[in-house]
Amino acid sequence: MNIAIDGPAGAGKSTVAKRLAKELGYVYVDTGAMYRAMALYFLEAGIPASSEEEISKRCEEAGITICYQDGEQQVILNGKNVNGAIRTEEVGNMASSVSVYPKVRERLVALQQDLASRADVVMDGRDIGTCVLPDAEVKVYLTASVKARAGRRYQELLAKGVSCDLTEIQKDIEERDYRDMHRDASPLRQAPDAILVDSSGLGIEEVIDAVKRICKRKAPSHIHSEESGETALCR
Repeated sequence: MNIAIDGPAGAGKSTVAKRLAKELGYVYVDTGAMYRAMALYFLEAGIPASSEEEISKRCEEAGITICYQDGEQQVILNGKNVNGAIRTEEVGNMASSVSVYPKVRERLVALQQDLASRADVVMDGRDIGTCVLPDAEVKVYLTASVKARAGRRYQELLAKGVSCDLTEIQKDIEERDYRDMHRDASPLRQAPDAILVDSSGLGIEEVIDAVKRICKRKAPSHIHSEESGETALCR
């Protein structure tokens, strides 16, 4: 059983997917974290985002492993846990830039499909329902206005004590949306059979309830409501 959640940056995909997976007893696969890990590798290697040839050659050197243990996903880059390091704005922007390159996507999509073939998963990203898991039983396109997404990110950064500018955050989101929607390789778009959920004026519980209703309607025989026990899925 595969549940695909797509949508633009800051729409709440990861938060919803994590909660949904926990409540259903499924494995959560954060594809964005995988792209961020790849981006971190390039940043640490000093490779600019504009160098497609170098990135295409070097992406094979980035050993990225996803482990889901004790209710928490672990992202391992060449043997090192990078859960904290991949959540910066710099890494996020780099991930958006390098994800347009076919070789990067080819490498990571293969891992994502392998994970989904071996377990019940909730997977979120930009092209899950359209490219990675086109046969997913449930597809959701989760979005929100640019203003709402920028406001959420602004509050998150303030809560972490990070100095930030709301206007700049909104500009970054608009630019990232444009890149994601206009790239040649697997652009962000709503799959024809995906259900649209706009979270602009909704709280997290309301969004989760809406997605759960979609799941129960689309695949009632697969959906149950119980938290998972200890789950380990590593590659």
